[in-house]
Amino acid sequence: MKRYSILHKLLFFINSVLATVLLFSYVLPYVSPKVIPAVAVFSLFVPLLIVLNFAFFIYWAFNLHKNALLSFFILTLGVFISSPLIKFSKKELILNNDVKVMSYNVRLFNHYKHLEDESTEQKIYEFINNENPDILTMQEFYQSKSLDIKLPYKFKKYKSKANKFGLAIYSKYKIINSGSLDFKNSANNAIFIDIVKKKDTIRIYNVHLESLKVNPNKENFGEKDSERLFKRLAKGFVKQVDQTELILQHEKGWKGKKIICGDFNNTSFSWVYNQLIKNKKDAFIAAGIGLGKSFRYVYPMRIDFILTDNEATINHYKTFHMVKLSDHYPIMTRLHW
Repeated sequence: MKRYSILHKLLFFINSVLATVLLFSYVLPYVSPKVIPAVAVFSLFVPLLIVLNFAFFIYWAFNLHKNALLSFFILTLGVFISSPLIKFSKKELILNNDVKVMSYNVRLFNHYKHLEDESTEQKIYEFINNENPDILTMQEFYQSKSLDIKLPYKFKKYKSKANKFGLAIYSKYKIINSGSLDFKNSANNAIFIDIVKKKDTIRIYNVHLESLKVNPNKENFGEKDSERLFKRLAKGFVKQVDQTELILQHEKGWKGKKIICGDFNNTSFSWVYNQLIKNKKDAFIAAGIGLGKSFRYVYPMRIDFILTDNEATINHYKTFHMVKLSDHYPIMTRLHW
């Protein structure tokens, strides 16, 4: 019994630390990473903190122990003041006038052979063409000689004239305007197009915020590497602040219908997301189900988003978890105005 009591005390101590950190994380969306860069890094770990606190709640509840109240209280508080980690219901309404919007970080179509399957590139094209989106935004795009995406209009922006890496937006509808925000001192960027659908002019942004260079397969969390990783993440978050402010400033010049897609390289528990979601809808929250995990990591990370203005009606949202052709999963929504 004494050994059992010591184990409970140790577990409750760990539980208390994790619950406290999760409680603290609820303020992260309201504090710019420029204020305390190192603290902002914890927004990446909020999904893990939620999962661990839920596991402790289940453990204590199974043992009919009052310690279950701690994580229960913290998790319940998060339901009311934080972005949801999981959705338990979905909306699925198919209308003929829906616009099908897909966002996909294609990881250069496997140009550097991250996957051994030599047919990965062709499989990505086949997947996209089979799903037949009306709007397709791609991050980590590569102008391959085999490129085969069957949408008539497109706008691409490369990192430099010397290479063919960058961002791309493909469209079923005619593009009447396009441009690039040109992030400073970064390999990442944001681009936009204006399209005409019947009498509507719609602006679409394709956003790829500063990469944090977290490799789900090779990342080493040893003591020295962890310190280096932490510093790199903090530096990346500071860059994301400037990039987000540039997007918001550019967005102010457009008063019409709009969609913001992309890889934010951050979660919905971050300052970045909290800024970009203002006066908008998150397609996953409006119509999705489950965890919405979009990055293939050891715990649920939703870092790919499709946001719309508040006037849009979002009828469907899907994360293609069976499509493992990149380190990201493609996401798609159906919407109309």
